[in-house]
Amino acid sequence: MNNNFHPTAIISEEAQIDKSSYIGPFCIIGPNVKIGKNCKLINNITIEGNTTVGNNCQFFPFSVIGMVPQDLKFKGEKSSLIIGDGNTFREHSTVHLGTEGGGGVTRIGNNNLVMTGTHIAHDCKIGNNIVLSHHVALAGHVQIDDNAILSAMVGVVQFRRIGSYSMIGGLCAVDTDILPFTIASGTRGSRAFISGINIVGMKRNGFTKEEINSASEVVKKFFNDTGTLKNKIEKFKKNQVNIVNEIIKKFLIIETKNGICHPISTLKIKN
Repeated sequence: MNNNFHPTAIISEEAQIDKSSYIGPFCIIGPNVKIGKNCKLINNITIEGNTTVGNNCQFFPFSVIGMVPQDLKFKGEKSSLIIGDGNTFREHSTVHLGTEGGGGVTRIGNNNLVMTGTHIAHDCKIGNNIVLSHHVALAGHVQIDDNAILSAMVGVVQFRRIGSYSMIGGLCAVDTDILPFTIASGTRGSRAFISGINIVGMKRNGFTKEEINSASEVVKKFFNDTGTLKNKIEKFKKNQVNIVNEIIKKFLIIETKNGICHPISTLKIKN
């Protein structure tokens, strides 16, 4: 027995675990699990399914990873969960396998913080450097792009997309797609509406004052434009090429059936 594997852990002989990783007391590791270098499972963690974990990941007590999805259409088909490097899963977080209807893979990138009680459902696509605060609930097929932050107890409806460098305020429901660089928060109940530009987040990620101003202007023009989404995208293509415009344009050219989250008043968006 590897000295890094606690004797009370139940580890399948078929599991592939790097010897540098630590498996703490009362963990359960299934036969189709692969765990990379320098990972730490503190205690009472379950990892099952066709789950691949990268390097330098941490799992806190009672996190449950790679279980079958809570999808009535799931009929036991082969599916998987792929987790990148440097991720942290806090207590009672849950992540499920993919389904055939979603391409068969739930995917989590690198350097993400998944806080206590958060649920990542089947077929979600989570990018890099994302914070999911405690008790965030992601329904199936949700996509979250790099450097986004979801505050406590946010619920995201299935198939919705959260753009890069955006921030969602706590205790709200996201039922439309969220543009990159924006802040959305609950208003008039719990539904999310756009309330401004994520200036603090952009500063922290090294954007210049000019790029922050550009994001503000682009978002204002988008929401004040009464044209169709297709026409708005065509106008974006003519904008000066810079990183802000390119990130927003890349987000918008992916066809959405969910609509785009708007401010309550398109004329009063804050910056």
